[in-house]
Amino acid sequence: MRNDVFKPSTLLFLGALAVFAIVVTIMAGQGMVSTSFVKTLGKTLCLCLAAIAMDVIWGYTGILSLGHMAFFGLGGYMIGMWLMYARTETLVAPGLAAQPLPPTEGEVRDAIGSQIFGVVGSSDFPMIWMFADSLVLQLALVVLVPSLLALVFGWLAFRSRVTGVYLSILTQAMTLALALYLFQNDSGLRGNNGLSGLQNIPGFEDVPQSTLSLSFFWASAFALAAGYLLFAWVVSGRMGSVLRAIRDDEQRVRFLGYQVEHYKLFAFVLTAAVTGIAGALYYPQAGIINPAEIAPIASIYLAVWVAIGGRGRLYGAAIGAAVVSLLSSWFTGGAAPNIALGDYAIRWTDWWLVLLGVSFVCVTLFAPKGIGGLVDLLQRRLPVDRTGDFGPDKGSKRAEETAQ
Repeated sequence: MRNDVFKPSTLLFLGALAVFAIVVTIMAGQGMVSTSFVKTLGKTLCLCLAAIAMDVIWGYTGILSLGHMAFFGLGGYMIGMWLMYARTETLVAPGLAAQPLPPTEGEVRDAIGSQIFGVVGSSDFPMIWMFADSLVLQLALVVLVPSLLALVFGWLAFRSRVTGVYLSILTQAMTLALALYLFQNDSGLRGNNGLSGLQNIPGFEDVPQSTLSLSFFWASAFALAAGYLLFAWVVSGRMGSVLRAIRDDEQRVRFLGYQVEHYKLFAFVLTAAVTGIAGALYYPQAGIINPAEIAPIASIYLAVWVAIGGRGRLYGAAIGAAVVSLLSSWFTGGAAPNIALGDYAIRWTDWWLVLLGVSFVCVTLFAPKGIGGLVDLLQRRLPVDRTGDFGPDKGSKRAEETAQ
């Protein structure tokens, strides 16, 4: 891996993440942090990973995708299918085994199907559930399904040279179409009911939720660290230079002989795959997934997080997602105290979205670099070391700078 991947911001982020994970683990072990809050923190780390992927495609490549949460949801659905199948099998198998004649594989599968799809008036497994009994295959689908959707959509859109707001509208339309399809009962994924009980991990029924929550928290932290390193490698060196050039002036990059569509498709598919992995870790901690999670508004939230954190810097996207998602949990969860104004009271559960919208507008108008822009202000205040005598001017370092 190139040395420029491990720049100070990367090392600082990974170090802060490691310290954060250790502190949360110690506090949870001492009973200072509840299991539900550990799950909230684990889900927040997954959202940070999705935000980093969004920053690569938007902040570095210049593609405002309003459909990346569709890949997030698809990753959740893929792992949720195995979780529901294996969990239901553990529930129905003992009853069938108690019958005078041992059940066949077909009878067991029919019983599982009736249990899962009875809520939508069916008992037959749709074709998309053909690999639901295999954890390995479903884990592969967590990556393959979002990647395939991104590959098909990206190839059609980029080869047609759709850019700007028109591409954003197309990504939003893709997300809306997928959500509307999943709302149907005959979609094979239980329609509006979605997949539930995902927090019950098959084979770990005797393990307390406190232990499982910490395990998923650490898995989420590891995935975030790995994803950060992966994208830090992607946006550095020649690849990163080309992506930023596409963002700044796509036509000039094309005139220079680069296959712009290939670079954009690579970034789109890679970020979709990583977002799918983030979703696969998120929903077992959330416990349920339904089509509302894929609605276009979710992808808009993702873009808002990245904008507030600061586009074009990976740590900014992660900070924005963490800050906004935790504040959302605090305001909408009833923890924030209401403000009494005479006969009227401000209830943050009703006003949170208004506050988020105002914050987004303010950041866009007055702080376009987002929270990450504070790092620039700090760097300007630090003294610059110009000691040395490597050029014609006293204190210059032209020779060193040229060598770099």
